Amino acid sequence: MEIRYITPADDRMEISRLYKESWRFAYCGMIPQDYLDSIPEERWAAGIDTPGRNTLLCLDNGRLIGTSSFCESRFEQFPGWGEIISIYLLPDYMGKGYGKDLMETVLSELKSRGYKDAFLWVLEENVRARRFYERFGFLGTKDDLNVNIGGKELREVRYIYKA
Repeated sequence: MEIRYITPADDRMEISRLYKESWRFAYCGMIPQDYLDSIPEERWAAGIDTPGRNTLLCLDNGRLIGTSSFCESRFEQFPGWGEIISIYLLPDYMGKGYGKDLMETVLSELKSRGYKDAFLWVLEENVRARRFYERFGFLGTKDDLNVNIGGKELREVRYIYKA
């Protein structure tokens, strides 16, 4: 397994397809199925190179199996915090330790950039992800966001990590 930063040669469409597959699996039963089924393959491709965003790729024998993006907080009420925007794996690679290695790398990279504290947003209903974050020492807060995905009102909760 290899975890490295994205390069100009990496296929943004392949990364976007990974997001799509991960969403379809991870959010099944939380987000309306017709929305999940209608996600275009290119949905995330254009945003991968957003200025200020750092993207790591997780590869197994050269095959892209996971990705994570992080940056300085995009929320003005949390200045000086690192933010984990996303962490996704292909469904066949979930629960096998790849996510652990990817999260450890993200936290290490945030620390190396001077962020001792980090946060992320997770769907309140996403118990599997919440347990994953809690195993790393992330704590839930009372901060929340209401989002509408596929016509369904959902709540995201903020989890914090203090080194």
